[in-house]
Amino acid sequence: MKIYRSALLRFADDGTPLYDSDGLLAIAPDAQGQERVVAAGSWQALHAEYAAQANAHILHLPGKLLAPGFVDMHIHYPQTDVLGAPADGLLPWLEHYTFPHEARFHDRSYADGVAEFFLDELLRNGVTTSLTFATSHPASVDAIMAAAQARGMRMLAGKVLQDRHSPDGVRDHTEQGLIDTETLIQRWHGVDRLGYAITPRFAPTSSPEQLRGAGELAAKYPDVWVHSHVSENLDEIRWVRELYPQARSYLEVYQRFGLMRERAVYAHCIWLDEIDRALMRETQTAAAISPTSNLFLSSGYFDYLKADAAGFRYGLASDVGGGMSFSPFRTMQAAYVVGREQHSKQGLSLKPGHLWWQHTAGAAKALGLGGVIGNLQPGCEADMVVINPACTPLLARKTAQAQTLDELLFAMIVLGDDRLIEQTIISQAK
Repeated sequence: MKIYRSALLRFADDGTPLYDSDGLLAIAPDAQGQERVVAAGSWQALHAEYAAQANAHILHLPGKLLAPGFVDMHIHYPQTDVLGAPADGLLPWLEHYTFPHEARFHDRSYADGVAEFFLDELLRNGVTTSLTFATSHPASVDAIMAAAQARGMRMLAGKVLQDRHSPDGVRDHTEQGLIDTETLIQRWHGVDRLGYAITPRFAPTSSPEQLRGAGELAAKYPDVWVHSHVSENLDEIRWVRELYPQARSYLEVYQRFGLMRERAVYAHCIWLDEIDRALMRETQTAAAISPTSNLFLSSGYFDYLKADAAGFRYGLASDVGGGMSFSPFRTMQAAYVVGREQHSKQGLSLKPGHLWWQHTAGAAKALGLGGVIGNLQPGCEADMVVINPACTPLLARKTAQAQTLDELLFAMIVLGDDRLIEQTIISQAK
């Protein structure tokens, strides 16, 4: 049994942050050999029971904060090298940068190289689970799954379906794309800590036949994920209205084809109306909020107040490479800015603990993995990060003055980056 002694952050079932300045976290393998949290709380309350055990190996981390590994609900691993490309907007950015780059992923050796770098970058930034777009090439899925499996990471990914309005090199064929999807589900879903996501790029780049086939696969394999985009950009919404005039809204296109259910995740969800938000709640579909991407592409602002009023699930995402950083701290900082925006919607100041929850336990819950990842409560897989709040002179000065948990967390959100992550620890399987 491993016993960690340090400051400890975790979350109650209602999302309330729980903090111990002198905490104890006990980790041990379960019956299947997967490392899980056995106990979490104050050192004073727990050390007599756990630290005194004969098999206890105590690791003392003075001055550090032990927290759940971050969960990124929406990211494109093939866009690692598109990050930071200038663009006039979403659709020109796709045309000039994203599609030409993604065309290279038919080459497994090239995909392997990007996958290795991508996962190293996730771990360097403290991200232990991500829901990840691959490309339309099956080799791109094999590359990211094999690389995640080798690291013992929990990874959710899928082949992109896009059989129209896409250039040569990334466009797939309607029937073959669906055949490839089912083959990849059978190859990877449920293997070790891997999960498959049925992944239409977005409604404009899939024909009705392809979306219908994707919905049939989603019904046939109810424990896989569904992953796509919706209502990100006004030009995109107009395009969807032209292509699917019979649908009441962009979101309803996916509903018509059976692609809204638990474990369905749609990135952005900016321009939803009340009927759309109710549909999200009723179908247990989740939103992946991507604030740095939305700011970069000037897409709009996610409305937290209306999302909470409707009661649907959501969590945070980097959306690299439209997003501007792999760092969860940059994403949380941008989410705070998006929440405060009050010209196009009603603004609010998101609490630091809630921002952190959105990128850990809240994101896990939205993915249908609550109580499994994203938290350090008993029973959770032991994915975690060791944070150094004094990693830079400015952070050391600021965090030393923190009188409350909100002040400590917010200082790291506003001033932090990858340097805060001293170590990323992946739950090991024996």
